[in-house]
Amino acid sequence: MALTVGVRADVLEPQPPSSAARANAHSSAVGTPSLPAVMGQSASVAELPGWARALLEAARVARLGIADDDGAPRVLPVTYAVLENAIVTAIDHKRKEVAADRLARVRWLRARPRVALTVDRYDDDWSQLQWVQALGPMTILGAADAPEAIAALTERYAAYRNQPPGGPVLSLAPDRVLWWRA
Repeated sequence: MALTVGVRADVLEPQPPSSAARANAHSSAVGTPSLPAVMGQSASVAELPGWARALLEAARVARLGIADDDGAPRVLPVTYAVLENAIVTAIDHKRKEVAADRLARVRWLRARPRVALTVDRYDDDWSQLQWVQALGPMTILGAADAPEAIAALTERYAAYRNQPPGGPVLSLAPDRVLWWRA
């Protein structure tokens, strides 16, 4: 006797396609561009297409990919702001076990400053999926040395208006920006 774990019987039965699947099938039939037509890259945030820039400016959280002490990948959610051609984030006042400049992520960035920062939009209608990814070196700055970054973060996030991030500020000036949308 075979044992099936975690599979509902209704999943095994054929189901009518969802509205998103029907829309995707219809749009494919009428000439939706292939994947290469909706994927791109540039050397800076300034060169993003309008929809990608709008995603970057509207999303509330990004995922910061860094390498830990063992070189293993780690992904951390971060608040961020776009400041000219940089994307900035900062260590904020939320409770920490150690001083901000001794946090693991700061230590990891000092040892291996190349990062990937990803902002995405998920939707159950997969024709609405999109993401932007910035790749490059992350610079660590004292908050006093980056007042524009602190001001941009404070303007963007209401929680920082009462208590701005104390830093350090992490500034990514990407040397490569990738984007994709369905």
